[in-house]
Amino acid sequence: MAELIAQQKASSDKAVKYFLLAWGLVNFLQSYFTELHPDEAYYWLYSRFLDWGYFDHPPMVALFISAGSSLFHNELSLRLLTVFSSTFSWWVLWQVLKKYQVEAKWFVLVVTSISIFHIFGFTTTPDAPLFFFSTLFYFFYQQYLEKDTPAIAVLFSLALAGALYSKYHAVLLVVFTLMANPKLFGRKSFWLVAVLTLILFLPHVFWQYNHGFPSVKYHLVEREADHYEFQFTYLFLLGQLFMAGPLVSWFWFYSISRFRATDIFTKTLLFNFVGTILFFLANTLKVAVQPHWTLIGFLPLVMLVSISLQHKPMPQWLQPLLYINILLLLLMRLGLMVKNPISMKFGVIKSYFGNPKWANLIKQKAGNAYVIFPDQFQDPSWYSYYTNSLKGVAYDSRFYRRTQFDIWPLEDSLQQKRIYFVTEGPIKGISSDILNTPKGIFYGGWIDSLRTYQKILVEADSAQINASPGKTVHLNLKITNPYPKIIDFSNVHRAHIVVLRAYVMQEDSIISNQLASANFNQLKFKPGETRIFPFDLKIPLQKGNYTLLFSVKTAPFAGPRSSRTFNLTIQ
Repeated sequence: MAELIAQQKASSDKAVKYFLLAWGLVNFLQSYFTELHPDEAYYWLYSRFLDWGYFDHPPMVALFISAGSSLFHNELSLRLLTVFSSTFSWWVLWQVLKKYQVEAKWFVLVVTSISIFHIFGFTTTPDAPLFFFSTLFYFFYQQYLEKDTPAIAVLFSLALAGALYSKYHAVLLVVFTLMANPKLFGRKSFWLVAVLTLILFLPHVFWQYNHGFPSVKYHLVEREADHYEFQFTYLFLLGQLFMAGPLVSWFWFYSISRFRATDIFTKTLLFNFVGTILFFLANTLKVAVQPHWTLIGFLPLVMLVSISLQHKPMPQWLQPLLYINILLLLLMRLGLMVKNPISMKFGVIKSYFGNPKWANLIKQKAGNAYVIFPDQFQDPSWYSYYTNSLKGVAYDSRFYRRTQFDIWPLEDSLQQKRIYFVTEGPIKGISSDILNTPKGIFYGGWIDSLRTYQKILVEADSAQINASPGKTVHLNLKITNPYPKIIDFSNVHRAHIVVLRAYVMQEDSIISNQLASANFNQLKFKPGETRIFPFDLKIPLQKGNYTLLFSVKTAPFAGPRSSRTFNLTIQ
């Protein structure tokens, strides 16, 4: 009997190995033949400026990309570590599930039926290392439950630290695991895990502190929508159905709803899956949640469904439906690799096509000059990647959000230089070239002796300003020069003038804007210096709730978000 069981396990291992070989090969080919997603190009720029943190995310994705990109420069090299890590992750997860006598056939069918794993089997964003380290987290957690040893505790903490360095969503792993198993607090070795993980994560905490906690402000405050929209919720729910498999997701969710935990590990899986979905569902009340943000919850989904399939008779229609579901996903992946009229015009998929030619057409005009793109990080990232340079730069105006481009020293390299300005609409007096590219019509033109102040910081007396209609409110603005050089706001003999404007806004509409006094152009700052500047703000006549924003604007640009948005109540 023991020999038969051993033979069955060996046979199952062999089947999974064949699956992993096929999985790795498909992702290898996908990586080579598929152009970059804009986020991947953005994170490639991360890898050119290795650091302990970035505006949007922790640094692990930069290390993943840097490891492969150091070999050669193409899409495959950028994604190489993701291909290997996603393949290895499934082998690790198989080791976890073997203890529940999961059949290899059902494990393979479940994994390949879930859309989100096809996406992040090759796409290199912070979700790729999060997927890898979360898998290790569950593997060592299972070991830790069985053997409370210092060695396993250390490995457990290393996996957790890796997940935290990948994406902040890893915090949910900690929260829901502790909710499922509060007895962990009673283990002495648990505090070793906690302290070691904290020590390992401290360099990133210090980076956040030294940069004013940009990630915390962005994720918890700046990206919140002005008001709730019902589409935030229903699009999220539809997204989860697609991410779990377009044809079979409903059955996976149904299976989990009927699942009953048999031990503390499966209880932890339930808490993490349900908790993750509910957490992001609740977040749709204040922000548009991207469907893939729940990736960290789909690992427990795979394990729960695979275990569930072992203990209940499956309907006869399930297996054929799974094959059709998998075929659809493979056809979608093929559409990304092969240029065809449908893929090149379909939603987000069309962004994968035409980028190298688009970048080359712009470079023919710009030569070796820097190229500025307004209000997005995608195009400058694509341009830098496909020209294998750091010449693509984003100008984040007050109409857009801040990005890592506001932290990198790229802007410093542009001052007083001749740059090429590329926009999607013509700008009078600037746009001289019409660029007919595979990505559409773009307009380009030259700006001589560039002058910008993207990093200047403006702070007001209070985050909340209350005033009466038509009155004037005196504000003492605190203006800081973060540049390692002298800043002079004088417009004398300068081609591009600089002004300070205050914008009173309601949602996306400008209610009023006001120019600072001429004294602003007499200001001169030493590196790191902060000075107080008086500003008499004229309050609009209409009562209501508004936001106030200050912008240090230079022609011909719209002006950046030089300050945070302040609440203005007129009553």
